[in-house]
Amino acid sequence: MSRLNEISENLQRGKAKVVVELVQAELDAGTSAKDILEQGLLAGMGIIGDKFRNNEVYVPDVLVAARAMNAGAILLKPYLAEAGVKASGKVVLGTVKGDLHDIGKNLVKMMMEGKGLEVVDLGVDVSADMFVAAAKEHNAQIIACSALLTTTMEQMKNVVIEAKNSGMRDSVTIMIGGAPITDSYCKSIGADIYTSDAASAADAALAVCLKTNG
Repeated sequence: MSRLNEISENLQRGKAKVVVELVQAELDAGTSAKDILEQGLLAGMGIIGDKFRNNEVYVPDVLVAARAMNAGAILLKPYLAEAGVKASGKVVLGTVKGDLHDIGKNLVKMMMEGKGLEVVDLGVDVSADMFVAAAKEHNAQIIACSALLTTTMEQMKNVVIEAKNSGMRDSVTIMIGGAPITDSYCKSIGADIYTSDAASAADAALAVCLKTNG
């Protein structure tokens, strides 16, 4: 088994320490940081994402895998910057105003980062103007909103309105998700994309960013 495959395998098992050692060994052997990222870390996280979508692994498995990926990514960061390797795209993410739930949001963040996207996590209880201001500041292609309550999901409509009022609606894709959200609700408020789970959200976000960059 190649060391890049070993990185992927150990990441999937959540063995952060082993992942860091293998990443360092690959760097020492002269493998490019980009190859280690794509063929080792992102490949492993992609498999975890697929397994999560198919109910073959569960939230704790994703958490330990993401921790292992982040440990390896920290080591690669200066090498990637030196080589001019940029993220595939940028997402502003948060749970809407009045809602303090963050488990789903955190899972989406991990899955998106596992696709090579840069995620600006605004946390919970995020107002519409905060989403839009952050998207402008960071030049993000996507605003991703999470809600777990029927009482707070209406805030998503405010995000769409705020994006329109600020003049950036045409340049940003608005994604929404969470337990009470449906595709028909997404369409009714004028948002762009609804996904039912974190892995699908990451796939959709990557597709948007690749299309935008292309």
